[in-house]
Amino acid sequence: MNFEAVIGLEIHVELKTKTKMFSDAPINFNDEPNTDVQLLDMAFPGTMPRVNKEAVRFAIRMCNALHMEIDKEIWFDRKNYFYSDLPKGFQITQQFKPIGKEGYLEIEVDGKLKKIEIERLHMEEDTCKQLHFSDYSLLDYNRAGVPLIEIVSKPLMRSGEEARKYVDKIRELVTFANVSDGKMEEGSLRCDVNISLRPYGSDKFGTKVEIKNLNSIANIEKAIDYEIKRQSELLFLGKSIQQETRRYDEAKKETVLMRVKTDAADYKYFVEPNIFPILLTDEFVQDAIDTCPELYDAKLKRFISQYQLEEVDAKILINNEGFADFFEKTCEFSKNFVAISKFLISDVMGYLNKENLPISSFPVDCKYIAEMVDLLKSNEINSSQGKQVFAKLLVENKSPLLIKEELGFTLINDEDAILNIIRRVLNENPTLIDDFKAGKTRVQGFIMGQVMKETKGKVNPGVANKLILQELNK
Repeated sequence: MNFEAVIGLEIHVELKTKTKMFSDAPINFNDEPNTDVQLLDMAFPGTMPRVNKEAVRFAIRMCNALHMEIDKEIWFDRKNYFYSDLPKGFQITQQFKPIGKEGYLEIEVDGKLKKIEIERLHMEEDTCKQLHFSDYSLLDYNRAGVPLIEIVSKPLMRSGEEARKYVDKIRELVTFANVSDGKMEEGSLRCDVNISLRPYGSDKFGTKVEIKNLNSIANIEKAIDYEIKRQSELLFLGKSIQQETRRYDEAKKETVLMRVKTDAADYKYFVEPNIFPILLTDEFVQDAIDTCPELYDAKLKRFISQYQLEEVDAKILINNEGFADFFEKTCEFSKNFVAISKFLISDVMGYLNKENLPISSFPVDCKYIAEMVDLLKSNEINSSQGKQVFAKLLVENKSPLLIKEELGFTLINDEDAILNIIRRVLNENPTLIDDFKAGKTRVQGFIMGQVMKETKGKVNPGVANKLILQELNK
């Protein structure tokens, strides 16, 4: 009997607001522990929550990006439980009326688009951070109250690969919408996996196992694949699956038991009494949607159509942070869009990777990159000269045309002068004609090398190549 995996994901996304969900405490990831805290975050008596308007705007953006129904009446609820990371003894969340429901996103599986339906998106606050040591634990309240959205998929994924692609798509959406930095290694995006197995053809769910604390998109796929294998082996042996919570041990490359679940937790939800219902205006909702930055799919489609880029080049520019903006700014100074994209991908990225720098630290203005590309495209300098101009441009950040003149770079375009050199090379090497007729393509390269040598690299390669072929074909 073969088994089918049934996978659903719960993704928590920390929102990139300046202050917390219900207090004015600042949010700074690298600050010293317990320095970004107000009395409300510590659950001091008498403190009252106030809803972060920007967090609501960000939640609306994501609802729209995920094709969800947006509830314009905002309610919050209390999720009651006692744990050391929850100072109040309850979490403010949206249990009964999530801001978004019934959405979807599409992932590519085996060359086809698969729709993953999303059950709900709700807003809530994060808990404080726990640091566990051998015989004690420390609590950092800087994270307590940070705004979160939780995105809950329906159990429609069937493999670790599908889950990885789904999480990657969510991360792509939240980063391009500028609602989160999506850094799993910093906890900005966290994922819990619910997975069960059932016989193929069955519509009945198996016993669900939860995998928590997954810290990378790659580990999500690895953990699911391992768990599918583990559960399959147990079922083949006639053993039952326990309802439990597990974590992924990266060193062992396997899931490890954390705790066994016996009964469902009773959180005793009730409406948050300290936050009155908020009715969002149509204008507020529409403004949140209209001010959302361009999302990945739309930007990719536009780059291909507007700039006539190859899809692979467009993806490279868009996937590297800041490069898409630098490309578009450069295109304001030149219409050689494709040549600009190629230059950025090869020369500029090559330099930045070598120096381990982001594009924001690139020392050359966009207009000079455009001018550099135009010089190469118009054959005013050849590729060899271009490398020297670019090297000086990186240091001086001034007009490449001026640098070209300072270096004394001019290309020889005189066809008669170039023909004289080609004919001299052929006369001095009579076997070249026979070699060419025999199909030896290295002949052209040899002649070009001799022409470059005699002109000290100053010949226009386009003109020289044309004339070489012309002479060889006579």
